[in-house]
Amino acid sequence: MDLYEHQARGLFQEHGIPVPRAEVADSPQEAREIARRLGGRVVVKAQVKTGGRGKAGGVKLAADPPAAELTARQILGMDIKGHTVGKVMLAQPVDIEAEFYVSYVLDRAAGRFLAIASAEGGMEIEEVAASRPEAVARIHIDPAEGVTSAKAQEIADAAGLPAQTVDVLVRLWQVLVREDAVLVEVNPLVRTRQGQILALDGKVTLDDNARFRQARWGADEAVHDDPLEAAAAAKGLNYVKLDGEVGIIGNGAGLVMSTLDVVAGCGARPANFLDIGGGASARIMADGLSAILSDPAVKSVFVNVFGGITACDAVADGIVQALDAVELTKPLVVRLDGNNAVRGRAILDGRAHPLVQQATTMDGAARRAAQLANTS
Repeated sequence: MDLYEHQARGLFQEHGIPVPRAEVADSPQEAREIARRLGGRVVVKAQVKTGGRGKAGGVKLAADPPAAELTARQILGMDIKGHTVGKVMLAQPVDIEAEFYVSYVLDRAAGRFLAIASAEGGMEIEEVAASRPEAVARIHIDPAEGVTSAKAQEIADAAGLPAQTVDVLVRLWQVLVREDAVLVEVNPLVRTRQGQILALDGKVTLDDNARFRQARWGADEAVHDDPLEAAAAAKGLNYVKLDGEVGIIGNGAGLVMSTLDVVAGCGARPANFLDIGGGASARIMADGLSAILSDPAVKSVFVNVFGGITACDAVADGIVQALDAVELTKPLVVRLDGNNAVRGRAILDGRAHPLVQQATTMDGAARRAAQLANTS
């Protein structure tokens, strides 16, 4: 579960990480009053669980309380990547001397956490890593050891961060462990011209498996997630929205994760994670296709199934019946392998839908799905 920025900020504050003064408003009038309390000049920031707020016009500086009211009126109700802005956070502006990036993220493949840090904060860490990989430090953390002062110093030295950030790195680890998080990120972590270290923006993702221990966030938090995810969840689908153009359906989380990597390796971006698990009934396939096709960014769909307990002919039957229930508007590439794969392919050939194509290998299917997405 992703937290809003103001919630992440609250966690930082609870764990002793310094942040600028800020309050949250859900109306322009309330924004005006908050700006007055904060001294007049404020930064107004849309509260949505997605990136790119600044580029979308969701982060603006207001010179005084009347300007804060007007700015809040402009931002509230905005649509930012499918997220409707229902609240804004107003924060005191700070005089920035330098910006840094720090985060801890769960590295499932390594079975450890990964510290990522850079002296070049304030922009997407992916951009920094692509243009100047040497500027990004990556250090694995042993969960049993955690981030001690010595480990934090190692991270700071590797990234070229000032000594004042060591305490923040230790406290940020405490946020991750005590709040059952799989990601904590501060971008930017800044040093002001007065020499103070402040977390200006934060992102925290909590482990869904620990919801029972994190009840204070409330079940209603899920209501504010991506609308496509909310609609898919209502149908019992294990769906996560991503920023890409190739829709993905697979059976098994491991296979779906591999499919995302293969599609990315073919020059396209996955649009989602959708695991149908061991079931591929007509209803599940129809619901899955409906969820993916409702994403306007999707240009092609890749169904990748390895038949084990669930036979491929049962999957093919589910796809055929789903095609009668859902209007297929994008090309669909299907790869069936494993139990009863030959029969499954024959069933799809017999349906002969003009937008359905088949491939016998995952790599071949991924290449075709990427080609279709990049040419449509």
